[in-house]
This record gives sequence, structure tokens and C-alpha cells, in this order.
Amino acid sequence: MKRSFNAVLAVAVLVCLVPVTGQAITPYNQNFEGLIQSDIAALANDGWMVYGNVSTSAGDYLYGYGAFPAPNDGAAFCQIDMGQGGDEQGLQQMVVFSDYNNQDHANGYLIESNVFHEQTVLAGDVDTRWVFEFQAKKGNIEGTSTALAYIKTLDPGAGYATTNYVTVDMTSIPETWGGYSIALDIDAGLVGQLIQFGFSNTTTGYQGAGIFYDNLVWRLGESSSVPEAMIARGLDLRQNYPNPFNPMTRIEFVLNQAGPVDLSIYDVAGRKVQTLRQGNLEAGPHFVNWNGRTQTGSTAAAGQYWYVLKTSAGQMSRSMVLLK
Repeated sequence: MKRSFNAVLAVAVLVCLVPVTGQAITPYNQNFEGLIQSDIAALANDGWMVYGNVSTSAGDYLYGYGAFPAPNDGAAFCQIDMGQGGDEQGLQQMVVFSDYNNQDHANGYLIESNVFHEQTVLAGDVDTRWVFEFQAKKGNIEGTSTALAYIKTLDPGAGYATTNYVTVDMTSIPETWGGYSIALDIDAGLVGQLIQFGFSNTTTGYQGAGIFYDNLVWRLGESSSVPEAMIARGLDLRQNYPNPFNPMTRIEFVLNQAGPVDLSIYDVAGRKVQTLRQGNLEAGPHFVNWNGRTQTGSTAAAGQYWYVLKTSAGQMSRSMVLLK
């Protein structure tokens, strides 16, 4: 996620003012029942922020805008809706959709709309695990629209480069409510970085992109060794170790059920670099090592890469850095 100059300056000043000791990541929970549905600032006052990224249909990045306080007007990013839940969800929910105020929808550009909470990682957060749990159901998502839930870390000292991006693919979830969970382990390399938890979608041409969310919980996990990052449908992708690395790193993952698996490496442009594991695997823990080489056997260039685990339960991804 890139940021406008004003947003970068404001957040950079804030980071400089916060001491890098103690524990800064704080729990959060929200069922949206206590927010005023008619208040345009209801989500912003609850700490929600939004950011937009725009790319060509070929995926070439054009520009970003934000971060801004989250609106609650039904036209852009998100809104408190009513009557979409059952007994467990209550009367009010949050729906996340595209920024339909962005006129580049009409130009065929891809509009990525992010809705999130943001905190700062301090030294006291090291060796903890933070879990993001929520309930969700499919809304009016249509056409080529895609949707994600995520935990993300950004490095202000490196131009807000993304250092972790743990996702759950929400694009094809059922139209009935279900529970989902992802998690991130905090290591010493993340001290001073920003951590976000939230939701995004990518669409164009004013297509529907809505997903409903409720009963959100952002909490401290039992320990970084507990496989708590399970999607309800059954997978857990761990952070590679070591990271950054040279020349070898280990990637661990857990399957709740047996089935087909694809674990592959991609560069930041989305090009596949190497397939590490493909085929049917049994339920349980698994691992694979990557030696920093491409599919053809050549040495991959130094830089950031994504490793993506795809199963019948869904898809998760994380980033890693190859050093030279």
C-alpha cells in the first residue's frame, strides 16, 4: 500500500513521537450495535481508515490516495448496514465495497479499496501472536470483483513497503454467515512498523463488490507457537524462517483436511518464480524449503517475494525478503 505525501508525513511524525518500548498493539472488538447507523463519522470515530490503490487492467500501478477517515455514506469504501444478520449478528453490520466515487471505474482501471485499523509495533510486542477473527457473508460481489480480509505490516523506514500480508480470500464465501480467523507472529524486525487488520476489494466498471462483516475481534493469541491462524475452512500458513534469508528459508503450513495444494513463489509483479509443492497432501503440518532459485534453476534476484498457499479451503499469502 503506497501513501500520499501528506499521509506519509503525518504518520512518520506520529511514529517518531511514539517510544519504541512497551506494548503498543492493543485489542479491539466490535459488533457495530453501539454505533449510530445514520452518523457519517461513525466508522471513523471507531478508528477505521480507508486507502485506495489504482492500477491498469494489466496490473500496472498508477496511484494511491489516503489514508482517510472511513466514511459511512454508502458511496465509498464502507458503511454500517442494517438487517443483514441473524440472532448472532444482531441488527447492524459493516459492509465493505469499492470506492464508487472514484471515476476511474469508468476508465476500466482496477480500484483496490482498503478498510482497516492501524497500530504501531513496539518492542513489547515481540514474540506475540495477534489474531484477527470475524464473521462474514457474501453481499453483492459480482463480475471480476475480488475481496480479501488481511493482516498487513508496513515499514515507514522503507517507503511504507509491505513486509507481511496475510490474507483470506473472501471472494466466493457463502451467502450465509461463517467464522474466519487469521494471525500474524510479531518478530523483532517489525518493531517500529505499522500493523493493519481489515478488509479490501478490487473491482472496476462500478461492479458490485460488497461483503458483510460482523463480530470482529483483534486479540492476543496464546503464543506464537500455537497454530491459531486457521481459517474456519482449514489452513494455516506460517511466516518463513529465517526472514530475510540467504540462501535458504523454511516455509511451514498446516492443513485441517487432506486435499490438493499449490505452494508457489511470486515476485512483486505477480510473476510465478517457483512452484515449491503441488499435489495432494494429508491433513496436518507440512514444510518446504526454498533455496532462492527460480523454476529454471537460476538464482533469483534479491528483493521481496510472495509465497502463496492455495487449497480447496482457500488461499493465504505472506511476503519474504531474499538477500544477496
